[in-house]
Amino acid sequence: MKIYDTKTAPTPRRVRMFLAEKGLEMDYVQVDLAKGENLSPEMRLKNPIAKIPVLELDDGTCISESDAICLYFETLHPNPPLMGNGALEKATVAMWQRQIDLCLFMQIGMCFQHSTGYFKDRMTPVPEYGKVAGENARKYLNVLDKRVAKYPFMAGENFSIADITALCSIDFARVVNIRISAEQTHLQAWYDKVAARPSAKA
Repeated sequence: MKIYDTKTAPTPRRVRMFLAEKGLEMDYVQVDLAKGENLSPEMRLKNPIAKIPVLELDDGTCISESDAICLYFETLHPNPPLMGNGALEKATVAMWQRQIDLCLFMQIGMCFQHSTGYFKDRMTPVPEYGKVAGENARKYLNVLDKRVAKYPFMAGENFSIADITALCSIDFARVVNIRISAEQTHLQAWYDKVAARPSAKA
């Protein structure tokens, strides 16, 4: 079993951090996104849309999408639970995970891709879209600041995959100069707590 990974990319980091929280070690194969190694015919056989990470099982089965990879390991190794226990907690974790993914992580990603032109050899950047996406991400940080003013973690009382996605998003946002503001004190306190976890170094 191995995971095709890119150490500098935020999406693979989400999986590494998840597995570190589980105490699971993995064989990571590095893929250079800047050089387009993920676009090779071999990698497209593993994931037709050529995205990283990809989990390859011993029988050759491949699972892509970070949430799907994490769900695979959550099912095999339910403790510690990172996707919730019971119907309500599982639904709450899934809700916040989805919202943070769409409203923060993806917005930052679109800001990066369309503002920097990093992947201009394989896509058409639209700078105006990048600017709007960045503004959307900044606004959503206010939502998260209010959330963690009420709860210790994004999905409630327990650390979860939603916290992993939020942390990786905020760290990635630095490349487009998006940061927690001085006024977002609750979010900063949450960030300091989560960033101090050993898994954050994964």
